[in-house]
Amino acid sequence: MSLGINVTYRTKPGQRQAFLDGLSAAGVRQAVLAEAGCLQYDYYLSAGDPEEVLLVEQWESPEAQKIHLTQPHMDMVKQLKARFVEQTTLVSYEL
Repeated sequence: MSLGINVTYRTKPGQRQAFLDGLSAAGVRQAVLAEAGCLQYDYYLSAGDPEEVLLVEQWESPEAQKIHLTQPHMDMVKQLKARFVEQTTLVSYEL
């Protein structure tokens, strides 16, 4: 069984691009994709909401995703979220 996760970030007003730029500058996506067990890690922009970003993740197993949360680059994600994001919603599902 693989694990899917959809993370919806609601950024502070006018901060979506700054959040995305910070993630890009830190190389977060590339670092996560290089992790063992990562099958997908992609960001999508809402066409109707200028403050919304959807992150779609897929992991080989729940254990691989748990290890992912302990990686050093996740500290950068936490810092960027604290600066630019006002709400995070997470939905996980079995694939």
